[in-house]
Amino acid sequence: MESLESSLKIIRKGTDEILVEEDLIERLKLKKPLKIKAGFDPTAPDLHLGHTVLLNKMRQFQDLGHEVIFLIGDFTGLIGDPSGKNETRPPLSPEEVLENAKTYEKQVYKILDPKKTKIEFNSTWMNKMTPVDFIKLASTHTVARMLERDDFHTRYTNGQAIAIHEFLYPLIQGYDSVALKSDIELGGTDQKFNLLMGRELQKHFGQKPQTVITMPLLVGLDGVKKMSKSLGNYIGIDEPPAQMFGKIMSLSDETMWSYFDLVSFKTSDEIEKLKRQVAEGLNPRDVKFLLGEEIVARFYDAREATAAKEGFIAQFQKGSIPDDIEEIKLAVDKGMQIANLLKAANLTASTSEALRMLDAGAVKIDGNKVSDRGLVVAPKQNFVIQVGKRKFARIIT
Repeated sequence: MESLESSLKIIRKGTDEILVEEDLIERLKLKKPLKIKAGFDPTAPDLHLGHTVLLNKMRQFQDLGHEVIFLIGDFTGLIGDPSGKNETRPPLSPEEVLENAKTYEKQVYKILDPKKTKIEFNSTWMNKMTPVDFIKLASTHTVARMLERDDFHTRYTNGQAIAIHEFLYPLIQGYDSVALKSDIELGGTDQKFNLLMGRELQKHFGQKPQTVITMPLLVGLDGVKKMSKSLGNYIGIDEPPAQMFGKIMSLSDETMWSYFDLVSFKTSDEIEKLKRQVAEGLNPRDVKFLLGEEIVARFYDAREATAAKEGFIAQFQKGSIPDDIEEIKLAVDKGMQIANLLKAANLTASTSEALRMLDAGAVKIDGNKVSDRGLVVAPKQNFVIQVGKRKFARIIT
């Protein structure tokens, strides 16, 4: 195992808070493997780079010799995490949750060491609870305590509905820590209330309270909002290498550094060295290349990372069209207006966005700029269409 000082340096990297750090130090001094828990509700079928902030920290704990528990919240997923939500989330069906959980099991090993990872499902213990057990669990906290949570307080103050089952979510997440006897729980900053609930319930059940480590939320490609599939600002860890690399290269120079802090495996010293080099004149693009190659290599391999970089340079610095673009067949029996075609091909989110891209001169057909809103694409055509810098498709009508 690493020394106490070096272990703490690794653990602190990229964290927001460690509650309580003195407890963590006491545990590390024992020089025995600790139980590290992080929960993921399978509410969507794929993991994105934002999820890997926690997964990376879990991997660091594995490398330090600790036991990592990847907890799939198949039971809590039926409730829906109310954290940060301004309205009650519609519950998922058991079938949806199980299907999503299967993809999580597959994708998580792109980061975690399979030999050092224990996967648990919280339905294992929650399904065994009787109604009496639930009532006893609910009796450990008051409604007033629940309303101290920022999102619940805001909704209550604004007269927005809070369903009773939403109050159960923090209690169940907290009880997971009791069932697993976790030493440390990881979560995003928006999970702080739930993570601290685990400490309180462990005390209630006579266990030593876990150390809580919160991680900052990774901002999306827009550099502003939390990475989310619903906002379209995400990088999926199952995306093709070229697409993944291109999205990373689209990050602003400022946002790039938060990605180095949260999703790169480079040490703090290595990142600081890169920052100094940029300050001394190194092109931030070249640093972004390093980030893009590292991320693609992690989810694929070094060869794919190199190919993605070379493809990006050829495509965007030399103006060439990539070879492996998606082929889309569209039925346009009587012709289709260009804006409708762009939306139908998923090159824009809406026809209004398509019109904006046309007005901005950001649409090309076979390399030729198109700005005519009234252009009608005829049937039996075969051409390459480009929207913006990174979106290409071969259209067959």
